[in-house]
Amino acid sequence: MLVGKKILLVIGGGIAAYKSLELIRLLQKAGASVVPVLTRSGAEFVTPLSVSALAGQKVHAELFDLTAEAEMGHIELSRSADLVVVAPATADLMAKLAGGLANDLASTLLLATDKRVLMAPAMNVRMWEHPATARNLETLQGFGVLTVGPDAGEMACGEFGPGRMAEPARIVEAIDATLGSGDLAGRHVLVTSGPTHEPIDPVRYIANRSSGRQGSAIAEALVRRGARVSFITGPASAPKPLGCAVIEVETAREMLAAVEAALPADAAIFAAAVADWHVKAETRSKIKKKGGETPPPIELAENPDILKTISHKPEDRPSLVVGFAAETDDVIANATAKRQRKGCDWLIANDVRPETGIMGGKNTTVTLITQDGPEAWEPMSKTAMADRLASRIAEALS
Repeated sequence: MLVGKKILLVIGGGIAAYKSLELIRLLQKAGASVVPVLTRSGAEFVTPLSVSALAGQKVHAELFDLTAEAEMGHIELSRSADLVVVAPATADLMAKLAGGLANDLASTLLLATDKRVLMAPAMNVRMWEHPATARNLETLQGFGVLTVGPDAGEMACGEFGPGRMAEPARIVEAIDATLGSGDLAGRHVLVTSGPTHEPIDPVRYIANRSSGRQGSAIAEALVRRGARVSFITGPASAPKPLGCAVIEVETAREMLAAVEAALPADAAIFAAAVADWHVKAETRSKIKKKGGETPPPIELAENPDILKTISHKPEDRPSLVVGFAAETDDVIANATAKRQRKGCDWLIANDVRPETGIMGGKNTTVTLITQDGPEAWEPMSKTAMADRLASRIAEALS
């Protein structure tokens, strides 16, 4: 699976560092060699001796190692590997790279590398949800840094929520996909994301609260598994996923045209929150408010049903069509009826009442509805949900 690949593994400080030992074992079992870099705080949780014994390699820890630095060791380390993996990626390590700091070996080689970087974040739920971490994550994604996890669950500190490092087996899957040999290699998957904007006049439009975060996470999870992804997005606020062909649209009609142009595909995931209606007669001039006058009427017309259109295509229908249902009442009943009405294979339902925080938020709770009935998934981050969905898609297409 990873035969002959060289992984530079940076082990950050955190209780999840113990999982790095299992990660080393699994990487070697898959045929990779592991060159370990242990931060000072990481050495508080795992010993250099245990890391070295498992990796069969010298543990690198000090930037000012005179023997190594005589040969520019941090440059050589950062560029001789096929992939740089940070597990656990602490809030501190993420902040250092996002801010361009280089005051120890780990942060210096992360800044000096010309290889892709895959981070497995691990931290307390409050740290993960802090605006500074969210800002740093967005910055890192802009740099091209990939992430796997974190998962939601019980923390060592006793709190519950997103922040647990992804399990070593899932990190190996992400590494395998990043290096181009994932279980979706050779597959073309289409993903729609974000809201659509339906113009009223040149300055106003009909929209919704979708951030596009879930669609981006799904696209990135598919890329990590080796898929070729066509990502068709409305005007979303979430960062666009890396490694995809990105097609930007504004309206529902433009999105349908882009979807049909991107076919054929092995699977299509319709995560976009498409507006149901558009303004029948968009004005070319700004509608002016005039005191005392009745507001002008706005006549609406129905938008094309993208999910139903693709699900019932006589030709070029993807083998797997997945829809989303954002519901506020009778979630399972309404979503089950929607799957049958639209003709899609799977439908992912979630409760988007304002108090859930799902629409535009970082976490989600979904129910996967198939012909076999509903399957409730536990609350998790949208990233974790995307990883699980990508895994199920890979199984379905195998």
